Amino acid sequence: MADWTKQTFTLNTGAKMPAVGLGTWQSKPNEVREAVKAALLAGYRHIDTALAYGNEHEVGQGIKDSGVPREQIWVTTKLDNPWHKRVEEGITSSLKDLGTDYVDLYLIHWPSSTDPADLKKHYPDWDFIKTWQEMQKLPASGRVKNIGVSNFGIKNMEKLLSDPSCKTVPAVNQIELHPNNPSPKLVDYCKSKDIHCTAYSCLGSTNSPLAKDPVLGQIAEKKGKTPAQVLLVWGLQRGTSVIPKSVTASRIEGNFQLDGWSLTDDEMQQLSSRPDRFKVCGDAWLPVKVFYGDDE
Repeated sequence: MADWTKQTFTLNTGAKMPAVGLGTWQSKPNEVREAVKAALLAGYRHIDTALAYGNEHEVGQGIKDSGVPREQIWVTTKLDNPWHKRVEEGITSSLKDLGTDYVDLYLIHWPSSTDPADLKKHYPDWDFIKTWQEMQKLPASGRVKNIGVSNFGIKNMEKLLSDPSCKTVPAVNQIELHPNNPSPKLVDYCKSKDIHCTAYSCLGSTNSPLAKDPVLGQIAEKKGKTPAQVLLVWGLQRGTSVIPKSVTASRIEGNFQLDGWSLTDDEMQQLSSRPDRFKVCGDAWLPVKVFYGDDE
């Protein structure tokens, strides 16, 4: 039986990333600071944020409030789409807001180099290949320990890895993963390239079919666990780290009660073969298509 809350995943850089983290996407202002503090006091040692969430300052405050030493916490943040030509400014801004000298992981949030002058347009003379060239320079400065990507499907991953300028294989690809969007091909592809996958929206979302899925409900009941706990262990047993988002202290604690039990192969299989398909986060809002349906 795994003690998931003490488990880490070793990245291709040798760095050890805690398997369970707190997600902060779509958390309202003032709630994030308390959520981060509550998570760290409950034993979490991995916090995920992004420049685009507009909450890095509060995340930093929550870390300070907790009293947990910075070096014991894995902090991930992300470069926002309109900042692709300004990687140096992007990381400087994030570090200032977080109130820290370094982040453990810095990700390209989306494979879209959006024109800041018009968010419906993609730069004609820039793309994520060029952004990655800039990202690769960061670890040398010590302000970024590891670099990776997010929302990269197989097609864009191939494009990046096959480019001669790609000297550093991304350590992580953070993607939406849950039983209604299991993406086994993409997860397997990343494994084959020694790229670790982190699952965001790992609990689906309040309006996803997962909330009412009878099989999930039955497994949870049988185990005496919450559906959220079952979903997290499903993700962990697939070899992905998970970053459940919550701002409620009791739920933050509940999402961390994952030790000493596991799902059987049969239960894993049942959850991996749910018929419904649902994405919490699509790409219609971006100036370019990034999901091609090739990752199922």
